Amino acid sequence: MIEEITAKLYDLTEEDFRVFNSKLLPGVTRILGVRLPAMRKLAKKTAKGDFRSYLEEAHEKITADSIHEEIMMQGLVIGYAKMERDEYRKYLDEFVPKISNWSVCDSCVNGFKFMRNDPEYWFDYLKIYRDSKEEFELRFMIVAMMNHFVDEDHIDEILSICNEIHHDGYYVKMAVAWTLQVCYVKFPEKTSRLLENNGMDDFTHNKAIQKIRESYQVSREEKEELGRLKRK
Repeated sequence: MIEEITAKLYDLTEEDFRVFNSKLLPGVTRILGVRLPAMRKLAKKTAKGDFRSYLEEAHEKITADSIHEEIMMQGLVIGYAKMERDEYRKYLDEFVPKISNWSVCDSCVNGFKFMRNDPEYWFDYLKIYRDSKEEFELRFMIVAMMNHFVDEDHIDEILSICNEIHHDGYYVKMAVAWTLQVCYVKFPEKTSRLLENNGMDDFTHNKAIQKIRESYQVSREEKEELGRLKRK
C-alpha cells in the first residue's frame, strides 16, 4: 500500500509549491511539493479503507528520513481513522519518533481530535514526552496540549509544563510561546501570573509576550501592560 500511496503523492506534486515549501522547512531535503488539502483528502480516503494494513506497512517502511509527505501521510491517517484507544496509542508510539519538522508535527496533531473523547487518558499520554530530549517530541506534546487541552481542567498543568521546559530547540521555544498565546486568550489572569514570574529563558518569555500582543483578541490596554514585562 505504501507504494500505491506514494505514487498518488507523486501525481499530486507541484514544483512551484515544492520550492516554496522547501523555504519553510530548512534542513528537509526530500520534499515532493503536495499541498496539505490534497494530502488530507488522500488521507481521509485511506482512513476509510484498510488503514490498518497501511499503518502497519508505514511502521515498517517509513522512517524519519523518508519523503516529507510520506511521513505526514502516516500521521494524517492516524488522525482520520476510527479505532480503539489502544490502537491509537500503538500507532502514535510508532509515528511520533519520526516527526522531524514543525509542518509534520502541527498538521498531524491538529487532526488528533480523538484525544478530546478521552481527555484524562490522552493528557497523561502526552506527558510521557515532557522529559524527552528530542526537539520534535517535545513540540508534539506542547502543540497537542495547545490544540486539544486548553480548558479549565488542564490550564494550570499546561502553564506549569510550559514553565518547566528547558530545551535549546527553536521549535520547542516557539511552541511554548504559541501555546502561551492561546492560553492567554482563554485564561488571561492565570497566564499573566506566569508571565510576571517564571523560569523560562528570555527568548521564550519575550516571544510569548510578542505573540500575545499580536493577537486581535487582546485589548490595547492589556498589550501595553504586557509590554512592560518584556526582558531587556
